[in-house]
Amino acid sequence: MMGKEEDILSSDQIKKLLLIAVPALVVVLVVTVFLFNRHNTVDLEGPVGEIAANETNSEAWAHYYPAHWDSYQANYANVEKPSHFDTKPYLKTIYAGFGFAQEYNEPRGHVYTIEDILAIDPARKKAGASCFTCKSTQVPETIEKYGAQYYLMTFDDLKDEIVEPIGCLDCHDPKTMKLRLSRPALIDALQRQGRDLDSITNQEMRSLVCAQCHVTYYFEPETKEITFPWDKGIKADQILAYYDEEGFSEWVHPDAGTGLVKPRHAEYETFMNSTHQSAGVACADCHMPYTRIGNKKISSHTWQSPLNNIEESCTTCHRNGTDWLTERVETIQAQVIQSQDLAGNAVVDAINELKVSSAAPQVDQAKLKEAQRLHREAQWYLDFVAVTNGYGFHNPTETINNLSMAIDSAHKSVLLAREARGLE
Repeated sequence: MMGKEEDILSSDQIKKLLLIAVPALVVVLVVTVFLFNRHNTVDLEGPVGEIAANETNSEAWAHYYPAHWDSYQANYANVEKPSHFDTKPYLKTIYAGFGFAQEYNEPRGHVYTIEDILAIDPARKKAGASCFTCKSTQVPETIEKYGAQYYLMTFDDLKDEIVEPIGCLDCHDPKTMKLRLSRPALIDALQRQGRDLDSITNQEMRSLVCAQCHVTYYFEPETKEITFPWDKGIKADQILAYYDEEGFSEWVHPDAGTGLVKPRHAEYETFMNSTHQSAGVACADCHMPYTRIGNKKISSHTWQSPLNNIEESCTTCHRNGTDWLTERVETIQAQVIQSQDLAGNAVVDAINELKVSSAAPQVDQAKLKEAQRLHREAQWYLDFVAVTNGYGFHNPTETINNLSMAIDSAHKSVLLAREARGLE
């Protein structure tokens, strides 16, 4: 009997213990889950307040987006600006007679835009105030202030007024933080193409905000207004056809006698219809990948080669391993550099032959003119690639094709220039 009473007592004790232990265990689990989530949940940073409608000083945004601001500040580490002439010496010859022949350096990045443009060779400042258009958050309000006169002003007219580099306001609506277009040239170009700006998706905007500046353009001869030459399309051949139809040249080469046009950093045009873009990838996916800072997720604002943060930029899609990916990129870039150098030397050969033929007595003017047209074409295709960042990786197939066109046209120009002065 005693044993049974002890057993019954023991069962009661167990029930009492369970009544105490189970709720306690539940509390412990809830607290554990809460603390785990608190320290491991990744949230998007901001917004935590409202920024002034036209706040051009990016540091004022830092209070609301400190992790993004720290990422932006990291761009100051890029202090080198080597000359393109060190690695592409043929550019000095093809730019003869144009401001770029005096100085053409690698850009240090968005945070240095004002500092670097103020220090640039005076020969590069002949375009006037328009030089600031892609360099500062203050440009939209400055254009609004001066209207069409902005494009006719001199560089010195605005050098003391525009002091803020590229920053937050260039791409973001300060009230909603949504991406926005702030540069008239891109807006006008899209409208001429018949695009409905209100129907542009956020993923498209993740490339278009870059296309406000990372594109080729020219200064409209009469108004000096910055214009994107996209009316016939955005590819190299289509843009050259537009210039040819307009009869437009920016300068005449002093040796070759050829009327030439200068492409500018055509990253957006090159990227469009590439393998990545066709798959739905945007500029920001690779150059501004999402990254984790503590328990916050931000889009990196340290603009750099994706190879510098390949885990975030590439491996979210590609599962081949970082070594394979790096080798793949470097192989493509090495092939482009090789073809680009061949094209550069071929264009220089064309210039040299045209110089001789232009001075030859009784030269065949018709053949000389056609040789100059081929030089114009060759230099355009070469320069379209040479000035575009990435050494062809934004669109390898199209890049190699452009360089092939450059080499072919340059060789034809050489032969025709020699024929023009009576050589076979």
